[in-house]
This record gives sequence, structure tokens and C-alpha cells, in this order.
Amino acid sequence: MQVSIETTSGLERKLTVGVPAERIESAVKERLEQASKNVRLDGFRKGKVPMQVVKQRFGAGIRQEVVGELMGKTFSEAVNQEKLQPAGQPAIESIKDEPGQDLEYVATFEVMPEVALGDLSQLSITKPVCDVSEGDVTAMLDALRKQSATWEEVDRPAAMGDEVAIDYVGTKDGEEFEGGKAEDFLLELGTGKAIPGFEDGIVGMSVGDEKIIPLTFPEDYHAEELRGAAVEFKIKLHSVTEAVLPELNDDFFAQYGMQQGGEEKFREVVRQNMERDLKNALRSKVTGRVMSALFDMHKDLEVPQALVAKEITSMKYQMAQSMGQGNNNFDPNMLPDNLFMDQAKRRANTALIVREIVMANKMKVDPARVRSRIEEIASTYEQSEEVVKHYFSDQQLLQSVEGNVLQDQVVEQVLAVAAVTEEPVSYQDAVQPDAQG
Repeated sequence: MQVSIETTSGLERKLTVGVPAERIESAVKERLEQASKNVRLDGFRKGKVPMQVVKQRFGAGIRQEVVGELMGKTFSEAVNQEKLQPAGQPAIESIKDEPGQDLEYVATFEVMPEVALGDLSQLSITKPVCDVSEGDVTAMLDALRKQSATWEEVDRPAAMGDEVAIDYVGTKDGEEFEGGKAEDFLLELGTGKAIPGFEDGIVGMSVGDEKIIPLTFPEDYHAEELRGAAVEFKIKLHSVTEAVLPELNDDFFAQYGMQQGGEEKFREVVRQNMERDLKNALRSKVTGRVMSALFDMHKDLEVPQALVAKEITSMKYQMAQSMGQGNNNFDPNMLPDNLFMDQAKRRANTALIVREIVMANKMKVDPARVRSRIEEIASTYEQSEEVVKHYFSDQQLLQSVEGNVLQDQVVEQVLAVAAVTEEPVSYQDAVQPDAQG
């Protein structure tokens, strides 16, 4: 087998491979002999069809099959011989393929880049720390109670937390603007769903009151013609209702599947769930910050387009799944590549860096941590033992967990050498994801 290689640009390589005719003809002959033992043709018994007839009927198809397989096999042999690491599947073009002659083809592909790790001790990572307090648990109980709240009309001025029914008309320079008018509009004060100042202006109004509130739209408002615009809203208040929260009793606890144990047990269960969510959120935050720091240190790393394309495809399918719930006909390919390009480049970049850290430190995934992570996932299900068995029997699920655990080990490796500053944060801040870089 003859091999020549050419660097066309950056990470792209062009490999020209020549395969001796003898190798092809030998493989074709062997395949024809196998076929002759099993082929059925009218007028012949099974296994008794003359080789010349088999060759005439099936020779061209078998040769095409053999050539395709040999191009794939010899490509692997060639890249191993040249000590190359393809970043994706090659584009193979046959340039000489005639019976009785040597096969020659060209494979064009990208190679994995050489990653020169920076000095990881120069990284600075802010690590959020948080514990679930009794106040956090009480706040969560209040939030759960509010989800089951009933609303009762009250005879008093509106206050934050109330729900009000209003008519409003918005004007700009004395003229009504599109989307600035509604009747019997329900608004919960304090949610921040209206533009700044709108909800504050309603506080203190009583049923039947009318009021004009001068406001200014934010500069980043979605309607371009209203960005930064000075406007007036004429408001009439029709009703004020306040939330009546349910008591913390057995009926309330039963809504969440707890039949006994009372408030003390319910608080314990809520705390456990909050602590699990907090652990996952903090882990996600730290991982994100480490990956962001690694990217910033290695942002000039040349990334194969094949890896970027793979990330784009993955992100398309993730978005399609979230957007197409209940609609199995949603096609991920309808989503434009440029929507994901920047994030895909970051992901491909950090994947290469993580891979290099793993190789440089000869890291192996810790089986004990894999089992612990699976048991942690399974603990949220009633039949937890069955979930554990399912994860270990499904190779795709298992590999996903192993990948996450290995990433955790890389994060710990980086934190062990980087400059780490602990930052106490509230529970609410801890469980909110960081803004993506």
C-alpha cells in the first residue's frame, strides 16, 4: 500500500492511498466463492451455480462492495501508519478504480490539533459556597404554599403581592401606541412582569381609582419604537385580591405524596430536595467557571470544523427536543447553524483542552464515583434499584454518566492547582445558573 500526505490548510490533510490490485482481486474472489455456496438461481441447485455465472451476475456488485470496504480499512491503516488523528470522517474520492488495476483514492480530512496546555496554576476561579438554612426551607415552603393559594377580593388599597384587575391605555406624545391598551387585565404586583415603575404606580390605588403614571421604557425594550420613550399610562383599578395561603396540614402535605409525619417530616423532605438541587447547581456553576477559564486561556487554539459541526448538531437536537415537545415532526435541521456557532466553538475548544488534561495526567474514570452518581440520580425515583440497573445495562446512559464523572475529575484537577476564591452566596443565587459566556 502506497501512501502520500499533503497539508492543504491549517488542520486539513489530503491523503492519497494506492491499494495493489492483487489485494482487491483476492478479496473479490473470496467473496464470490462465499456467494457461490449460498446463491440460488433458477436451473441450478444451491451451491452448484458455476463460478462464471456467479461472477457474471454478481461480480460488479461484489467488487463495488469490496472496494468500499477496502477504502475504509486502508484509510484506517494509512492514518495509523502516518500517526495521524482524524478529527472526523474523511471525504473520500476515488480517482482510479478499474478491474485488474491498482486502486487509488484521495481522502480529505481534518486532524486533531496539538494542544499546548497553559500554566493552569495561573487560573483564578471563584467558587460559590452555600448551605441550606432554616430560612431557605421556610421560604421554599412559602413558595409551595403560594402555588396552591386561592385569591380573595379585599376592600383596601392595592399592595405588593396583590393581584389587581385594571384597564390601561398608554400614550406617547399624546397618541396611543400599539400594544399599549387592555381591559380587565390581571396583574400580580411585585412580579416585575411590567416595565419598571408600572407596578409601583398601582400600589396604593383603591377600587374605582383612576391615575396617570408617567414612565420611560427601557433602552433594551423589544419594540424598537418604544426604546427609551417617555410615555403615560392611564390606569383604572377594578378589583384587588390577595393570596390566601393554605395551612401546613396533612391535606397540604398529601398533595406532595406525604401521608404521614406532619410538618417536621415535610420540612426534612423539602430540605433534602433543596440540598440535592443545591449540590447539583454548585457543581454546575463551578464546572462552567472552570471551563470558561480554560477557554479564555486557550482561546487561540485552532479547532477542527468537524468538531464544531458535531457540537452544532448536538445543540440543534437538544433545542429541537425542548421546542418540539409533543411534536415529533419538528426537524432539528430547520434551525440555522449560526444560531449555535459561537457556543459550539467554545464547546469544541474546551473538549479538546479537557481531553489533553486527561491524557497529560493519565486520568481514568473512577468506577466508584460513577456508581455514586447513578445512585444519586436514581434516588429521585421510587424504584431506585431498577433505575440503577437500567443505567448499568444501557451503554449510552452509562457512557454519559462516565463522561460527566471524568469531567468532574478534570475540574478537581484544575481546582487543585488554580487560585481558588470561595464566595458565600444565597440559596437563590446559588441555584440560578451563571450567564453563559
